[in-house]
Amino acid sequence: MNQFCQNLQIEQISPSGFSSTREDCVVKEERIAFYLNGQKLLSVMSIPYEQDYHFIGFLLSEGVISNLSCIDYVEIAKDGKSVRLEAKIDKKMLKSLFREKTLTSGCCVGVAGNLEGNVITKFIESPYKVTTEKIFEHLSFFETNTELFSKTGCVHKAMLVLGDKIFISEDIGRHNAIDKVMGKARMLGFETHDSILFVSGRLSLEMIVKAVMHNIPIVVSKAAATFMGIKAAQETGVTLIGFARGKKANVYTHSGRIIR
Repeated sequence: MNQFCQNLQIEQISPSGFSSTREDCVVKEERIAFYLNGQKLLSVMSIPYEQDYHFIGFLLSEGVISNLSCIDYVEIAKDGKSVRLEAKIDKKMLKSLFREKTLTSGCCVGVAGNLEGNVITKFIESPYKVTTEKIFEHLSFFETNTELFSKTGCVHKAMLVLGDKIFISEDIGRHNAIDKVMGKARMLGFETHDSILFVSGRLSLEMIVKAVMHNIPIVVSKAAATFMGIKAAQETGVTLIGFARGKKANVYTHSGRIIR
């Protein structure tokens, strides 16, 4: 992960004034261009790794592609700053993605077009259940710092638990981290139903939409949930858990999937 960091000389201060000068490691983001079927779709500010997973996860989250069989070709440029993908797409969903953009409560990608309509009307009917013991076991692992976070303290994290398989992705944006981990799991041949998604950021509406689009029944975050996030989870059948820290957590919706 050293290639995604830059060492800088900084000055530290305290209530008494300037206290020291030291070297600090900061994360290096890049502008990554996504090209779909020969046309530039958008650019995102992101950490330049797992770019193909990121793009595929984003397209799946937005309903522009329905599954991996739609993809004919994907390639990351040698400089890592662009991804080209050829696929059979849902033109209606692609059009709606750009017809009315919504400024999200997050960062980096910053827009989401497909927040309404067939996305929100989905309902997760998964009978999947998990014990409280397992939730906190996974949470303990999730709270373990990664190399990049330890160096910079400047990344969001997403972890997808699929039985005994665990996938982790990081990025400067919480939306990006989720798209990356979703794309990774799907590209490696795993379906994301009967799974738990752990995230480091707050649980707002667009975060729930991403989970719903991947049929994820349980979402857990160390952070808070917003009213619209809770409302969306209730309406779409997602078990939503927030403020999951240490040995406590708040269950906002569909608690029947949580067993002792």
